[in-house]
Amino acid sequence: MAVPDDRKKEFDFLHDFIQKAVPKLKPYFASNMIGYGSFYYLDSKKQKKDWPIISLANQKNYISIYVCTVVEDKAAAEKYKKELGKLSKGVTCIRFKKIEEINLETLKIVLRLAEKKPGVAGATIVDK
Repeated sequence: MAVPDDRKKEFDFLHDFIQKAVPKLKPYFASNMIGYGSFYYLDSKKQKKDWPIISLANQKNYISIYVCTVVEDKAAAEKYKKELGKLSKGVTCIRFKKIEEINLETLKIVLRLAEKKPGVAGATIVDK
């Protein structure tokens, strides 16, 4: 995966940070991202899909961390959006340009929640 020179330091920092926060989730290449751990769910056609619990991706204008976990019927990125920092968030996506925009202690909490209980709102989680 190509990461521009101006983001490589932050990307490498986050890769190390994720591995230290959730060491049981082994990294692997997943759909042009680095995936950490995986879970299985049934898609809309009831077919079993394998997906990363956490993913780190370089986008054109920012870095994204995708976190697949549900806390009190909300994606963790949504539940902790105020505590995560002044950055852009989607349902499972945390987007930022600079590492300083993220509250790393809150990010660690969100990552550990995903490790314990992976999932996506509305999806049926199944065993391997």
